[in-house]
Amino acid sequence: MTTDIWSWVQDTHRQLAESGQHRLADALAEIAGHAVEGRNEQLDALYPEALASARALGLPWVEVFLRHWRLQNLLNKRHQGEAAMAEAVSLLEFAHREETAACPQSVCAVQDFTICHANIDGPGYVPERLAVLEETLQRVDPARACFDCLSREYADTLEDDGRAEDALTHLDRSQARIQAAGERVSLAFGHSRASALQRLGRHEDALAAYDTAEHAYVAARNRLDDDDRRKLAAGRAVSLAALGRTEQALEQLPDADEADRYPDIRHRWATAAQTLAAAGAYDNDAALGARLAHWAGYLDTAGSHRPCLDLVLTAGRLAVARGAREVALTLAATGERKLTALRRTDGVADRVADLRAAAEALPRPTLPVPAKDLVDWLGETGPDPETGADLLAAALAELGERDTVLVANLAAALGSLGHARAVTELLWAQLELDPGHEDLVNLLGSVLLDAEDGDGVRRLADRLAATSPSDSAWLLARFAAAQGRWAEVGEHCAAVLAHEPEAINTRRLASSAATRRGDHAEAQRILEELVEHALPDSGDTPPELAHRTLRPADLWHLVTAASANRDWAAVRAAGARLDLTFTTDSGPVDEEWELITLRATRANGTTADLPVLRTGPATARVLPVLGDELPLNHRDTVVFAPALLNEPPAPGQEEHWRPVFELLTLLDPAGYTTYWLDGGWPGDEPWSDLRTALQAEGYGLWAYSGDQYAITDPADEDGSLPGVYAAFGVPPTASAADADALLLRLTADWPHPLSWLDLAEAAGADPGRHREIVERYGL
Repeated sequence: MTTDIWSWVQDTHRQLAESGQHRLADALAEIAGHAVEGRNEQLDALYPEALASARALGLPWVEVFLRHWRLQNLLNKRHQGEAAMAEAVSLLEFAHREETAACPQSVCAVQDFTICHANIDGPGYVPERLAVLEETLQRVDPARACFDCLSREYADTLEDDGRAEDALTHLDRSQARIQAAGERVSLAFGHSRASALQRLGRHEDALAAYDTAEHAYVAARNRLDDDDRRKLAAGRAVSLAALGRTEQALEQLPDADEADRYPDIRHRWATAAQTLAAAGAYDNDAALGARLAHWAGYLDTAGSHRPCLDLVLTAGRLAVARGAREVALTLAATGERKLTALRRTDGVADRVADLRAAAEALPRPTLPVPAKDLVDWLGETGPDPETGADLLAAALAELGERDTVLVANLAAALGSLGHARAVTELLWAQLELDPGHEDLVNLLGSVLLDAEDGDGVRRLADRLAATSPSDSAWLLARFAAAQGRWAEVGEHCAAVLAHEPEAINTRRLASSAATRRGDHAEAQRILEELVEHALPDSGDTPPELAHRTLRPADLWHLVTAASANRDWAAVRAAGARLDLTFTTDSGPVDEEWELITLRATRANGTTADLPVLRTGPATARVLPVLGDELPLNHRDTVVFAPALLNEPPAPGQEEHWRPVFELLTLLDPAGYTTYWLDGGWPGDEPWSDLRTALQAEGYGLWAYSGDQYAITDPADEDGSLPGVYAAFGVPPTASAADADALLLRLTADWPHPLSWLDLAEAAGADPGRHREIVERYGL
């Protein structure tokens, strides 16, 4: 069996690339980096296609690899628990089938399985985690990277069982076995050692463990990336804060915004922040409380019950310390609910009870005005949300009844502080007491949508269906839009319009959904109806009718949809209402307006900004010659979305500013094929002459290398020459052989030749000349 996973990856990548499966090869090379560095959007973009390709090609080992690294991201970077359990169980079963058992990555499914259980309830699943890890470690060679990973997971399990000393002993024994096998322990191994030392209160030793791990990693000629830096800094901040070295701790503590972006450092960030706040070195304010509550809410939704409860207790202690009674009570209630999701509550149930007692012991504030006047007073004075929540709770207690206005305002205050689940529970309870209150229904609907609470949305929609079917359908349409289920959006919007034919916002959402589905004809039809039903913008429309007024954006969307449909008469008609001018009165709009930037999405999920020539209000022609990572190429005509993606220029900067728009759809492909040129830079004038000659023949040329690109000088093996790396676009009217002959003729007298190996092979020409150039110039 192959024991080196990365050698297998390299071999498989090469085989896929040679067989023409470039997208899958790229995904195989990129997914691990995306996973461990928290590039979630890129991972989510490439994963579905890559997995489908692996399955279609019958490559079970590749499927194991892809699924494992996605799970690593879901579990370690996004801290999912029950949300990832079905996939963790499925992968464990798949990775131990006959066709996958020998895959070098299959054993890692065991780690995924145990991490998932740890996220749900680490202490509660200690016996099961230890059993499966012990069995697996017995059959893994210490020279494999998997042995390092599984050993760390075993130590983490011992920590969860309150056996930090045993965890250290296990790490020492594992490190000795890894080193005896001729390998080094990972940087993450040092993190595990530091974690155990922190559990034991040995913070100086923990800092030394971080330093040792970092120095060893760098000494082995590795470079710390941003992910490494964040983890080291957060871990050091915990120990430095515990040692009272507050200035150093604050220097190490990552920015709060960084912790917002990367869930895997939040638990250490919160621990350090709590210690620093207790020392008066970090502001224990409502903003800190709201941040921790949002994080806890995320873990709650992800089904990571134990980490959620740990964070709730941290946030609760801070809330008590700053006297935020209602927030502390809300956190205590969340903690009590989380206890019911745990298998093991010893050592934590008493902490939840202590939080409840401390919160109830905080005094209620004295109302500054009678309870019935409090909402107006809050609107006039604008205290912070925690103070407002305490006052509203005191007013409700004083009245002895559930006043809907007070409850709605309390819900709004708690919602702004990050307690979405508590808000929904509060509003549901009030809806039972006051079922016909329209504002209450609207507020609950908005909260459920913001929380992406699908069960709650459907429950409220079912409740509304009998008395207000249009409101029910509108709620479902908005939820489907938030989930990107565009076909459902169209269905629900149609149901709304059946009851409210004059609805304008419904048509706006329905047209957007049709556009997202690529049904531009339907989008245009809906927008034309919208224009017909909307009120004219007279400048004095009453506020209550503002949503029914025709907006310039409506007309721009109509221009875009009509352009995608090639309905040029409709483009001109809508453009006239926007005061646009055209050089022709009829026929296709294909003019030369201005240079703009088009933002397109690559196959790996990243975006590329391309220079394009705007040919109409919503169309443009692509200028660069592009590779296969983008669904576009030279001289393709595209339609772009009307929303401006960058800020307008500052006064005096208009000359250097270019508007950025998002690619909507490819309208007319020009059919160019891309080949790559590499070699010596001939100088500005010869290059310009080459570009001009090629353009005259209908070809495209686009240089990608900059001034820093250099190639080997064959006359001096220690010297270098300026090089050029460029994309060469061959039009559909020319063959590869035509292009090969043309390039040979136009570059025949250059002192340093170019190589175009892929074009020569496509042309049936002898590739030997190009391979010799590659070798001679070190291309």
